[in-house]
Amino acid sequence: MAVAEERVKLLARLPWLAGILLAAACSSPGPSADHARTQAATAAPSAITDASYDWHVLVIVPFGVLLKDSPVPLHEVLLFHDAMDRPETEGRECYSTPGSPPRFLGQQPDHYLLCFDHDRLGRVDVGVPLPGADAPQVFARACALWLKNTATTMASGTTCAGRDGSVEFSAHLVRLPGDTAATVSMSLTDNSPQDAPVGN
Repeated sequence: MAVAEERVKLLARLPWLAGILLAAACSSPGPSADHARTQAATAAPSAITDASYDWHVLVIVPFGVLLKDSPVPLHEVLLFHDAMDRPETEGRECYSTPGSPPRFLGQQPDHYLLCFDHDRLGRVDVGVPLPGADAPQVFARACALWLKNTATTMASGTTCAGRDGSVEFSAHLVRLPGDTAATVSMSLTDNSPQDAPVGN
Protein backbone atom coordinates (compact mmCIF):
# COMPACT_ATOMS: atom_id res chain seq x y z
CA MET A 1 0.00 0.00 0.00
CA ALA A 2 2.82 2.40 0.89
CA VAL A 3 4.53 1.67 -2.45
CA ALA A 4 1.33 2.45 -4.35
CA GLU A 5 0.97 5.77 -2.50
CA GLU A 6 4.58 6.71 -3.38
CA ARG A 7 3.87 5.99 -7.06
CA VAL A 8 0.79 8.21 -7.00
CA LYS A 9 2.81 11.04 -5.42
CA LEU A 10 5.57 10.65 -8.02
CA LEU A 11 3.10 10.71 -10.92
CA ALA A 12 1.49 13.83 -9.48
CA ARG A 13 4.87 15.61 -9.46
CA LEU A 14 5.83 14.72 -13.05
CA PRO A 15 4.10 17.74 -14.71
CA TRP A 16 5.86 20.06 -12.25
CA LEU A 17 9.29 18.52 -13.02
CA ALA A 18 8.61 18.69 -16.74
CA GLY A 19 7.79 22.40 -16.39
CA ILE A 20 11.10 23.05 -14.58
CA LEU A 21 13.10 21.22 -17.26
CA LEU A 22 11.30 23.03 -20.08
CA ALA A 23 11.95 26.44 -18.51
CA ALA A 24 15.64 25.62 -18.09
CA ALA A 25 15.91 24.53 -21.71
CA CYS A 26 14.30 27.77 -22.93
CA SER A 27 16.51 30.02 -20.82
CA SER A 28 19.83 28.42 -21.79
CA PRO A 29 21.22 28.30 -25.36
CA GLY A 30 22.64 24.81 -24.76
CA PRO A 31 25.29 22.99 -26.79
CA SER A 32 23.26 23.12 -30.01
CA ALA A 33 23.29 26.95 -30.04
CA ASP A 34 27.05 27.02 -29.42
CA HIS A 35 27.52 24.52 -32.22
CA ALA A 36 25.44 26.68 -34.57
CA ARG A 37 27.52 29.76 -33.73
CA THR A 38 30.72 27.80 -34.40
CA GLN A 39 29.39 26.64 -37.77
CA ALA A 40 28.42 30.21 -38.68
CA ALA A 41 31.88 31.50 -37.77
CA THR A 42 33.49 28.75 -39.85
CA ALA A 43 31.30 29.56 -42.83
CA ALA A 44 31.81 33.34 -42.55
CA PRO A 45 34.93 33.59 -44.79
CA SER A 46 33.13 32.10 -47.80
CA ALA A 47 30.31 34.61 -47.35
CA ILE A 48 32.67 37.60 -47.77
CA THR A 49 32.49 38.78 -51.37
CA ASP A 50 34.03 42.24 -50.84
CA ALA A 51 37.61 42.02 -52.15
CA SER A 52 38.69 44.78 -49.75
CA TYR A 53 38.55 42.26 -46.88
CA ASP A 54 41.64 40.54 -48.33
CA TRP A 55 44.79 42.19 -46.95
CA HIS A 56 46.63 41.52 -50.21
CA VAL A 57 44.89 44.58 -51.72
CA LEU A 58 47.13 46.71 -49.47
CA VAL A 59 50.28 45.62 -51.29
CA ILE A 60 50.17 48.03 -54.23
CA VAL A 61 53.98 47.98 -54.45
CA PRO A 62 55.71 44.55 -54.37
CA PHE A 63 57.64 43.81 -51.19
CA GLY A 64 61.38 44.11 -51.68
CA VAL A 65 61.15 46.62 -54.52
CA LEU A 66 63.69 49.45 -54.42
CA LEU A 67 62.35 52.90 -53.60
CA LYS A 68 63.64 54.30 -56.89
CA ASP A 69 61.79 51.54 -58.76
CA SER A 70 58.38 52.10 -57.14
CA PRO A 71 55.63 51.82 -59.79
CA VAL A 72 53.57 54.50 -58.00
CA PRO A 73 54.62 58.03 -56.93
CA LEU A 74 55.28 58.37 -53.20
CA HIS A 75 55.46 61.23 -50.69
CA GLU A 76 57.74 60.91 -47.68
CA VAL A 77 56.09 61.08 -44.26
CA LEU A 78 58.01 62.20 -41.19
CA LEU A 79 57.56 59.79 -38.29
CA PHE A 80 58.75 60.37 -34.76
CA HIS A 81 60.00 57.46 -32.67
CA ASP A 82 61.14 57.05 -29.09
CA ALA A 83 64.86 56.78 -28.50
CA MET A 84 64.25 53.17 -27.39
CA ASP A 85 63.01 52.31 -30.90
CA ARG A 86 65.88 53.96 -32.75
CA PRO A 87 67.92 50.75 -33.49
CA GLU A 88 64.84 49.06 -34.95
CA THR A 89 63.78 52.03 -37.08
CA GLU A 90 67.25 53.13 -38.17
CA GLY A 91 67.28 53.38 -41.96
CA ARG A 92 63.48 53.13 -42.28
CA GLU A 93 61.57 55.76 -44.24
CA CYS A 94 57.79 55.74 -44.69
CA TYR A 95 55.80 57.15 -47.59
CA SER A 96 52.18 57.86 -48.43
CA THR A 97 50.58 57.72 -51.84
CA PRO A 98 48.85 60.58 -53.66
CA GLY A 99 45.09 60.29 -53.89
CA SER A 100 43.05 57.71 -52.03
CA PRO A 101 44.71 54.58 -50.63
CA PRO A 102 43.15 51.18 -51.38
CA ARG A 103 39.88 50.43 -49.56
CA PHE A 104 40.24 47.94 -46.72
CA LEU A 105 37.47 46.15 -44.80
CA GLY A 106 34.98 48.06 -46.91
CA GLN A 107 36.24 51.41 -45.60
CA GLN A 108 38.61 54.19 -46.59
CA PRO A 109 41.76 54.04 -44.41
CA ASP A 110 42.63 56.88 -42.05
CA HIS A 111 46.30 56.29 -42.78
CA TYR A 112 48.25 54.14 -45.21
CA LEU A 113 52.04 53.97 -45.20
CA LEU A 114 54.63 52.13 -47.26
CA CYS A 115 57.84 51.81 -45.23
CA PHE A 116 61.20 51.19 -46.85
CA ASP A 117 64.07 49.71 -44.88
CA HIS A 118 67.38 50.72 -46.48
CA ASP A 119 65.50 51.64 -49.67
CA ARG A 120 63.59 48.36 -49.96
CA LEU A 121 59.87 48.04 -49.20
CA GLY A 122 59.58 45.90 -46.08
CA ARG A 123 56.42 47.02 -44.31
CA VAL A 124 52.90 48.32 -44.93
CA ASP A 125 50.91 50.02 -42.14
CA VAL A 126 47.23 50.85 -42.37
CA GLY A 127 44.56 52.13 -39.99
CA VAL A 128 40.85 51.75 -40.79
CA PRO A 129 37.87 53.09 -38.81
CA LEU A 130 34.91 50.75 -38.31
CA PRO A 131 31.42 51.57 -37.01
CA GLY A 132 31.48 50.82 -33.30
CA ALA A 133 28.46 48.52 -33.17
CA ASP A 134 29.65 46.28 -36.01
CA ALA A 135 33.40 46.42 -35.39
CA PRO A 136 33.80 43.16 -33.39
CA GLN A 137 31.80 41.13 -35.94
CA VAL A 138 33.60 42.67 -38.92
CA PHE A 139 36.98 42.05 -37.31
CA ALA A 140 36.11 38.43 -36.44
CA ARG A 141 34.93 37.65 -39.98
CA ALA A 142 37.99 39.28 -41.52
CA CYS A 143 40.33 37.44 -39.14
CA ALA A 144 38.72 34.10 -40.02
CA LEU A 145 39.33 34.87 -43.69
CA TRP A 146 42.97 35.89 -43.13
CA LEU A 147 43.74 32.78 -41.07
CA LYS A 148 42.00 30.35 -43.41
CA ASN A 149 45.14 29.20 -45.23
CA THR A 150 47.98 30.56 -43.10
CA ALA A 151 50.45 29.22 -40.59
CA THR A 152 51.77 30.54 -37.27
CA THR A 153 48.42 32.00 -36.35
CA MET A 154 47.06 33.80 -33.32
CA ALA A 155 43.55 35.14 -32.83
CA SER A 156 41.48 36.69 -30.08
CA GLY A 157 38.62 39.17 -29.94
CA THR A 158 40.99 42.08 -30.59
CA THR A 159 44.11 40.53 -32.17
CA CYS A 160 44.71 38.57 -35.37
CA ALA A 161 48.14 37.52 -36.60
CA GLY A 162 49.59 35.00 -38.99
CA ARG A 163 52.05 34.36 -41.79
CA ASP A 164 51.40 33.93 -45.50
CA GLY A 165 54.56 32.92 -47.31
CA SER A 166 57.22 35.48 -46.40
CA VAL A 167 54.70 38.08 -45.19
CA GLU A 168 53.65 38.33 -41.57
CA PHE A 169 50.46 40.20 -40.76
CA SER A 170 49.34 41.55 -37.43
CA ALA A 171 46.03 43.33 -36.83
CA HIS A 172 44.54 44.87 -33.70
CA LEU A 173 41.05 46.16 -32.98
CA VAL A 174 41.27 49.27 -30.79
CA ARG A 175 38.46 51.32 -29.31
CA LEU A 176 39.35 54.48 -27.42
CA PRO A 177 37.09 55.57 -24.54
CA GLY A 178 34.38 57.90 -25.76
CA ASP A 179 34.82 57.03 -29.45
CA THR A 180 31.79 55.83 -31.39
CA ALA A 181 34.01 54.00 -33.89
CA ALA A 182 36.75 51.43 -33.44
CA THR A 183 39.98 51.26 -35.46
CA VAL A 184 41.69 48.27 -37.03
CA SER A 185 45.46 48.81 -37.17
CA MET A 186 47.25 46.36 -39.44
CA SER A 187 50.91 45.84 -40.29
CA LEU A 188 52.30 43.67 -43.06
CA THR A 189 55.97 42.80 -42.73
CA ASP A 190 58.14 41.12 -45.33
CA ASN A 191 60.51 38.53 -43.84
CA SER A 192 62.06 37.21 -47.02
CA PRO A 193 65.89 37.00 -47.07
CA GLN A 194 67.63 40.28 -47.91
CA ASP A 195 69.39 38.73 -50.87
CA ALA A 196 66.17 37.26 -52.33
CA PRO A 197 65.08 38.46 -55.78
CA VAL A 198 63.14 41.70 -55.73
CA GLY A 199 59.37 41.24 -55.79
CA ASN A 200 56.72 39.27 -53.92
